[in-house]
Amino acid sequence: MSANETPSPRAILDGVTVVDLTTFVTGGFSTLMLANQGAEVIKVERPEMGDTLRHSGPPFVAPEGDAESGVTAAAEGESPYFWTVNSDKRSIEINLQSEAGQEVLYDLVSEADVVVENYRPGTAGKLGVSYEDLAEHNDELVYCSISAFGETGPWSDRPGYDLLVQGMSGIMDVTGEKGGPPVKVGIPLTDLITGMWASFGIVSALYRRERTGEGDRVELGMLDAALPWLTKQAGKAFVGEEPERMGTRDPVLAPYQTYPTADGYLNVACGNQKIYEQLCEALDRPDLLADPRFESNSARVKHMDALEAELAEVFEQQTTEEWMEELAEGHDLPVGPIHSVAEALDNPQSRARGAVQQFEHPTAGEVPVVEHPLNFANADSGFEHPPPLLGEHTDSILAELGYDDEAIERLKSSGAVPNRDD
Repeated sequence: MSANETPSPRAILDGVTVVDLTTFVTGGFSTLMLANQGAEVIKVERPEMGDTLRHSGPPFVAPEGDAESGVTAAAEGESPYFWTVNSDKRSIEINLQSEAGQEVLYDLVSEADVVVENYRPGTAGKLGVSYEDLAEHNDELVYCSISAFGETGPWSDRPGYDLLVQGMSGIMDVTGEKGGPPVKVGIPLTDLITGMWASFGIVSALYRRERTGEGDRVELGMLDAALPWLTKQAGKAFVGEEPERMGTRDPVLAPYQTYPTADGYLNVACGNQKIYEQLCEALDRPDLLADPRFESNSARVKHMDALEAELAEVFEQQTTEEWMEELAEGHDLPVGPIHSVAEALDNPQSRARGAVQQFEHPTAGEVPVVEHPLNFANADSGFEHPPPLLGEHTDSILAELGYDDEAIERLKSSGAVPNRDD
């Protein structure tokens, strides 16, 4: 390359190989984030069953036709939920309870950079895939362990899921309407939070390895991962105040909530005094600015009920679209509609940003994938391939590890990997 040529961008994690031993969402989202930045993610799945998430539904999408090379979809079809956290991965089925299957994994790990698992504490050791087991085959390995409550403490042996952690982390205690019951956030929030922390830990450990040559083990629990996200609610608790459920209201800002309109709802986010003053001007309500109950943010927070009553009467007079035209477009104010999930995924802004891409799936036809939001000036990122069928890459991965046809047949005969040729 000449001195005047600009090197072509490469993905930041290009050349990094990740062995994904996880099932369901938490680990899957973590390795999905790594795949989005160019890592090769090899998903190790249980023979015939695969990742539990493959069977999470309905809905299921029926196969359009037989997959190539003898690989078939699940009997009930493909799970769109599985698709959302498994793009750009390769799938190999390995029976880790067989000695030959363990040896295949060890061969895989010996050439990998990262291993991620989300077994309950102690299970990895029983399967022979603990950090200590795998570090014998690769002393530069970055190994990440995810569990519900971490590996220490009185709750470490308990099973856990997003619902439990949302409740135990305080998130549900501050979600819902005032005076009403606690409400679960409508997405698997703590699964996703934990997956993001895991990815951050893995990339940090890889960066440290570049500097020191040493591998590392990253260990985290879902409950630990959720607590830092309490932010302002934790701040109130730290000074002896008791956070409460407030619906769409905010504990430290007003007006910062949802208001009914003539045909729907409008979010109004006055994040500072200037915006509130501009809102009052746009609504032609100087009285709301002059009222001592509403003259400052702290005063408005103290008198939220009165302020809500005044503004609710105003916003009910027009449709959401009319308010958007008048306030967002006309006065550059931070207001917005409540989109359905379908509207959030398909609107002029998400289309302009390429937020949803389409890939050709081997059995389900064209399938969508939600892109990740990082855009680099000097590096590539983004998904390139659809989520894998169960065991779709078993033979090719084994061949890349140096297994010839005869050796692969022996593995199939022993039950270490499934025989899909029958």
